[in-house]
Amino acid sequence: MEPTPVDVSPAASPSYRGTRGGPAAPPRAAAALAGGRLGRTALDLLRRAPLNLRRHVVRAVWRFVVLVIGDLAAFGLMRELIRGARERAWLGDALSAEVEAVLPSGTLSGWQFAAALFVSLIVVGSYGPGDRRRDAGRLFLACALATALPLWAQLWTRGFAPVLLEYGATVVLVWLGLVTERWTIHRLVAVVRSPARDSAPTLFVGPADECRTVSGGPAFASGDGYHAVGFVDLHAPPAADARGSIADFPVVLAASGAEAVVACGELTDAQFRDIVDAALTASCQVFSVPHAMEVAGVEPTFVWRQGQPLVQLSAPSLTGWQLLLKRLLDVVGASLGLVVAAPVMALIALAIKGDSPGPVLFRQERIGSGGRRFGVLKFRTMRDGVSDEAHRQLVTRMLRGEDARAGEIAQDGRPVFKLTRDDRVTRVGRWLRRTSLDELPQLFNVLRAEMSLVGPRPPLPYEFEAYDHWQFDRLRVLPGMTGLWQVSGRNLLTYRQMCELDVAYVRSWSLWLDIRILLRTVPVVLFNSGRAA
Repeated sequence: MEPTPVDVSPAASPSYRGTRGGPAAPPRAAAALAGGRLGRTALDLLRRAPLNLRRHVVRAVWRFVVLVIGDLAAFGLMRELIRGARERAWLGDALSAEVEAVLPSGTLSGWQFAAALFVSLIVVGSYGPGDRRRDAGRLFLACALATALPLWAQLWTRGFAPVLLEYGATVVLVWLGLVTERWTIHRLVAVVRSPARDSAPTLFVGPADECRTVSGGPAFASGDGYHAVGFVDLHAPPAADARGSIADFPVVLAASGAEAVVACGELTDAQFRDIVDAALTASCQVFSVPHAMEVAGVEPTFVWRQGQPLVQLSAPSLTGWQLLLKRLLDVVGASLGLVVAAPVMALIALAIKGDSPGPVLFRQERIGSGGRRFGVLKFRTMRDGVSDEAHRQLVTRMLRGEDARAGEIAQDGRPVFKLTRDDRVTRVGRWLRRTSLDELPQLFNVLRAEMSLVGPRPPLPYEFEAYDHWQFDRLRVLPGMTGLWQVSGRNLLTYRQMCELDVAYVRSWSLWLDIRILLRTVPVVLFNSGRAA
């Protein structure tokens, strides 16, 4: 039901000193009228409080129950998949033995593991409101904690290496299952039930422009969880599309049926206190949007120092625990990748040897995190001993911004920014470049902490020497085997566009962003998007 707009004309305002067509009311009479009206408003807010509180509780319980059922279903599915691969040889007898060695009987052992996972999800806050329930970092911590509890005792009987391998494989498998399940539930609920049906009506308070911006932003515009029912303008007279001015906030709140209030922009302490008091009287949820926090690559953290609240600004890519999670993902992912890809890498090595003389691997100097130089490993795709002058000239043109000269035309007629008709490339090398299989040896660079699974492209030394100041942000994290530019156009992008995407990745880094890029890399490789070779 649409809330009834509040009459905030001078005749209806508590501060109005006259009546329509009549003399001004005496001060005592005006005060009595205002006091009576405000008293009725406060009573209306108090009467709404139980209803608002009940709705908040129902939403929280509904969310908790759905997530618990989904988590148990995901856990049961992962358990059956492992048992099927291990005991029923769904993947063949050979792989069944490998699975048995890595994930022996007892892994994901029934209700004991399910209980540990449930407790861990509660501890890390993965049943909380907002994006916390889908936060990949929290889910990973919960899986790591739940898996560590039953495996701790086995360290003394089975040894460190096999337990570590089982631990890493179990954590990654359960985590992938939970992340998939949480996002699947999110999508299914949105399809089955309209987000607006369960979202809380929300009233915004602050300067008109700020309220319009926040209500139209990603946190509220989707209608998932909250939907706007208007705003109260900080200024008087209020904007034409406002429901009233801040002097009328309690009256507007009572009439709007809002269950959540969002304070936007800069409010005085007195204004903010009055808004919070009125909102909490009605048992509304209260949110405050920090002012001037939209700085590229910065996220705010609320901390207390000697009883005073402070907002700490930090770069996500430099947060210690996040880098620890990223490194753990790199080690586990690279280890599993080498195990799975070992047969393919052996066949590639034989093909390279049979196609042209020279070594199987090619080591090229690149610039890594902090400007450190390292040798990136690739399968050799060119004839041994050829000059790199053609590629150096291409990079030089791109660095100068000469896109028209740097671009070439691929076989499908599209401009690409890579050498497309390079006689130095061997037959096997051309196929390896199209499929990106020439980069598989970089898994060893990942294990040696020279690279990451996901990160900016590592520049060549002569690229690095021509950097502008803004491009040095690419060196704040480890370079990656894949990255944002590879899944956003690859060789169809100019050099500057590639650098801008790398810088955007560094400034907005998160563990979930890494997972999304890894998942998007698969179809890019399979369908050869943005190919140039």
